[in-house]
Amino acid sequence: MWLLVAAAIARAAVPTPLPGAEPLPAELSKRLAETLASLGPDYVPRSRHLSADGKPRFTNRLLLEASPYLRQHAHNPVNWYPWGDEAFEFARANQRPVLLSIGYSTCHWCHVMEEESFDDVETARLLNEHFVAVKVDREARPDIDAIYMGAVHAMGESGGWPLNVWLTPDRQAFFGGTYFPPSEGRGRPAFRRVLRTIHEQYREAPERLHEQASRVSEAVRGELSAGAAGASFSPGVEVLETAAAQATSRADTRWGGMRQRVKFPSSIPVPFLLRWQRRSGDSEALAVVTRSLEGMAQGGIRDHLGGGFHRYSTDERWLVPHFEKMLYDQALIANAYLEAWQATGREDFAAVTREILDYLIRDMQAPQGAFYSATDADSAGPDGEPEEGRFFTWSPTEVDALLGPEHGALVRAWYGISEAGDYEGRSVLHTWESMDAVAKRFELAPKEMQARVEEGRRRLLASRGERPAPLRDDKLLVAWNGLAISAFARAGFAFDSDAYVAAARRAADFVLREMRVDGRLRRVWLQGQASGPAFLSDYAFLIAGLLDLYQADPDPRWLREALALQAYLDAHYAAPGGGYYRVAKEGESLLARERPARDGALPSGNSVAALSLLRMAAFTGQERYHEQALALLSALNEQLTRAPINVSELLLALDFALDTPKEILVVLGAEDDGDALLGVLRTAHVPNAVISVVREGDQLDAQVPLVPLLRYKKARDGKATAYVCENRVCRRPTSDPTLFASQLAPAPRDVAQESPGE
Repeated sequence: MWLLVAAAIARAAVPTPLPGAEPLPAELSKRLAETLASLGPDYVPRSRHLSADGKPRFTNRLLLEASPYLRQHAHNPVNWYPWGDEAFEFARANQRPVLLSIGYSTCHWCHVMEEESFDDVETARLLNEHFVAVKVDREARPDIDAIYMGAVHAMGESGGWPLNVWLTPDRQAFFGGTYFPPSEGRGRPAFRRVLRTIHEQYREAPERLHEQASRVSEAVRGELSAGAAGASFSPGVEVLETAAAQATSRADTRWGGMRQRVKFPSSIPVPFLLRWQRRSGDSEALAVVTRSLEGMAQGGIRDHLGGGFHRYSTDERWLVPHFEKMLYDQALIANAYLEAWQATGREDFAAVTREILDYLIRDMQAPQGAFYSATDADSAGPDGEPEEGRFFTWSPTEVDALLGPEHGALVRAWYGISEAGDYEGRSVLHTWESMDAVAKRFELAPKEMQARVEEGRRRLLASRGERPAPLRDDKLLVAWNGLAISAFARAGFAFDSDAYVAAARRAADFVLREMRVDGRLRRVWLQGQASGPAFLSDYAFLIAGLLDLYQADPDPRWLREALALQAYLDAHYAAPGGGYYRVAKEGESLLARERPARDGALPSGNSVAALSLLRMAAFTGQERYHEQALALLSALNEQLTRAPINVSELLLALDFALDTPKEILVVLGAEDDGDALLGVLRTAHVPNAVISVVREGDQLDAQVPLVPLLRYKKARDGKATAYVCENRVCRRPTSDPTLFASQLAPAPRDVAQESPGE
């Protein structure tokens, strides 16, 4: 019966012609109508242009795409095309420039520009008459995003999303920017005025714009293919020292983070500064780390009720964030707090790590085991209209209505909830006062205060769960899951948590089973299918995650899979002279084949690959991995020496290469699980090391071919035994936790060491 109804709806639901656009081909119109009908009666179109029965007036090609971001624009009156030859061939045949608009599903300003401009009929008419409009999801196609972000930078503009770039039909950029408002304001031209100006210039003097596009393309090629092929430079410890000085000199000593108005957690190189402090004893580096992590944990950028962190803070105090939550941020921040706990022993840092990972398991883990990508900043307010941050903010009236005035007053004091509020008249939860100070004001013992706050938190969280939730982007990305696997595996080992290790194991198993097709990774899994080209970051982040998982879960499968993925990366992505291109040699040919270097919100794939190569060399004893890592560091010589703080993740590999990394083997006895020894190892901050924990017997024998250093190792007298080795030479085996701890401690050293390989 439903098929008959759907067919009738499809016949009646031929899309309304898009304003100013050529009629869609009949076959395409039919597919769009059938797809719309298949979504069923509960489908809610994302558009203000609805007919009386709630059906969308407009539908474009993006309805046929899987990407949640592209589908958000499927009912704009704009004649959107997905990236592909069809759009550019149409532009060439009709002598039109292309508007390439790039964003992602949880991007707040992308939503704003959609509502103001792309869902506006007159703006759409102007676009459809004079341009070819192309939409790209940057999370599915980071290669396209990198090319055209580089083009905008080459034009002297700052980057961000939405990214709007105008191209010639041969895909070269001649003008671009980020958000354009519907009317003049804040130094930005109105979007329609930009469209009219570009149309007139392209009509009157297209050759001038083509010449400009050629110059921009040359600049992009030069910048994105960075790396000195065949370079012989071996960076030394002075690079680490310079980077540490840059970071500490820019630090905000009051609020934490770097001294800047908008603050991103990724701008704080926590893992690098902790390594530098371990190497040099620099107390200032440790102070920057601890103050930054304190400030973030106390501020509104942290979700104090549900766990996790929002993407960035709009103010120096970490108070008012943009409220979207990204999977990659959760993974990277969890690791930062975990390492800080290991370096300092501070339990509050460990608590933040657990809180993040518990949030991911509760709210972001797909039934298949991998993790969803993100949640939006916006959610429906009381009038049904989307409001940024509505889901996360509170008023005193709401708190008191839920908890009562007495309990409410206490909870409001702890979380800084006031009548004035911090954002749009509502309060962003933050904890700037100490628990002891608030307890004293309410004449309570700190333990009682803490118990009442925790009870209030649980009730607020339960109540918040009844609010309309922000949109969740349900696509699964290999790269971001690789980061999550690392976070869960590291924390699972450090906290001796079977649940966290199991979460890492499930995610890894799903990615390897469902997102690898014919031996190649596919970047995206959505609606039951893996699709899209995989990039360097997909391979690099997953390899690193599998190495971390092997250290937490002694199954040789994880190490074997990491080595196999590395072999594929070497065969299909290697760049001459060292390092890797973002795109495989079989991938789509764009304006440039980028060798990514800079670390931003996400680490560069080359930075992560360099450290993994060094770790694989330590595990396997194969020198070729070590040589590849040194070649990669040499190829990125310019980035390391010009602005080392911009490649802070690559500095982790350099620090490893300059160190004498420890090869830590723990052999468990038949009846001894080694709890005392492993307790020492779990809490120790030994970043430049590889770890293999195996049980004597078949498990150990199965791993010797992968980790040759395990050969002849055994549990002495049936007791768990630790072997701490350097350069394949092992210290005295021990079952004594105290001696083991002393073997793990950093040796006194002169900071000025030789360069790697010398």
